[in-house]
Amino acid sequence: MKTRSKTPLRRYPPWTVLCIVMASGCAVGPDFVPPAPPDAQRYTHELLPNATDSADGKAQHFMPGTELVANWWTLFKSEPLNAAVNQALAHNPTLQASLASLRQSQDLLRAGQGAYSPRVDAGLSAERAQSAPTPQAPTTVFNLVTASVNVSYALDVFGGERRAVEGLSAQVEAQRFLGAAAYLTISANVVNTCIARAAYVAQVHATEELIGLETEQLRTLEVQVNSGTTPYANLLSQRSLIAGNLALLAPLKQKISQLDHLLGLLQGLRPDQIAPPDIAMDTLVLPTDIPLSLPSALVRQRPDILSAEALLHVASANIGVATAAQYPSFSLNASYGSAGTSFGNAFGPEGRFWSIGPSLLAPLLNGGTLEAQKQSAVHAYEVQQANYRQTVLAAFAQVADALNALEHDAQTLQAQVIARDAANEALHLLQVNLRSGLVAYVDVLSADVQLHLATIAYLQALAQRHQDTVALFVALGGGWSKS
Repeated sequence: MKTRSKTPLRRYPPWTVLCIVMASGCAVGPDFVPPAPPDAQRYTHELLPNATDSADGKAQHFMPGTELVANWWTLFKSEPLNAAVNQALAHNPTLQASLASLRQSQDLLRAGQGAYSPRVDAGLSAERAQSAPTPQAPTTVFNLVTASVNVSYALDVFGGERRAVEGLSAQVEAQRFLGAAAYLTISANVVNTCIARAAYVAQVHATEELIGLETEQLRTLEVQVNSGTTPYANLLSQRSLIAGNLALLAPLKQKISQLDHLLGLLQGLRPDQIAPPDIAMDTLVLPTDIPLSLPSALVRQRPDILSAEALLHVASANIGVATAAQYPSFSLNASYGSAGTSFGNAFGPEGRFWSIGPSLLAPLLNGGTLEAQKQSAVHAYEVQQANYRQTVLAAFAQVADALNALEHDAQTLQAQVIARDAANEALHLLQVNLRSGLVAYVDVLSADVQLHLATIAYLQALAQRHQDTVALFVALGGGWSKS
């Protein structure tokens, strides 16, 4: 069996050989390698328990290695809360701007990918010109009509165009992750706003209930004052106490109004369009099974970390672009056309012309500009490396803070539960004894104040526990990648 010999390159035209050699070129600059995940085994310095202390009858259990659901806010089991978040995700202007920026970066990527295709341009011109006189011929006035088609194709020998498209592709990823971060931030802000609003509403109700109890005591005191068994000063003290508690209602209601306006802003609504959700604090179910991602997986779940990694990729690609600019650039060019003195004869065979061949453009002297641009790209990469490390460190710190907060929240809440229940029982006993004349009225006043303070502190601790649960969900990445 005869072996067919390969055709030597010398039998091809020189420009064809040049094209074959150019096509085998490689991209200069570093090939991007994603940073390795941290080798951390846990988030906190100390070893945390598998569950928090039980507070108000509930303990939160951590589930290492499990992933958070995308719509994590549904874990609070509140339909009004779910509706508020969905409204914000559908109409929030910041989120819409982020999505528009993503589409813009995708358009820029498609524009950059056009460098891989030949460029074809058509031209048509009609001119009237006058030639310069010569000793052999006088001045001549003539028409010139030219029609041509030009084709050019840039040969990406050193990969400058490929690196540029690589950078644009990474920029798309960075914008996508920024959009995910906006999605996570907006949903968390809505949930926290609803929790804070529910807590303030509960404080208003608690204050109004306390004022009702104090008003009943006022009527009892009026009877006792009229009968001469109680000093009139006690009646004045009770009225002062009621007035002081009434004064506390206005700031609480102002905070509720501010939260309503904030919620409307998050939902893309004017203040006159808002419909505040009717969420009672005791209807929010505290999530007790807490998914906890492994530390090594956190860098693939946090959108801000992934965005920082994508920006690091952009900076890496820019080094390749700046390096390729220091090397010659090659292109293939071809043109075909026809010319004449009028439109009638401009397309005749006698006026046709064509050209084809490669071209080379090599930088020789540029005052060190290209080298400085490359060094600038290298330093920009170092900046993004530091930014990435900082983003990762901040993410781990946020998770650790949230984990410690949940443990401390449980301890604080349980202490407030004990204080509230004790204050409530003490007030009830003193009210009974007051009617029997066994205690002084000042003791009842003190117990009233103590119960009110204990109730407010309990509600604040309860809201803080819910909000720190939200903080942990956000610190873990919010499950956005599952959406």
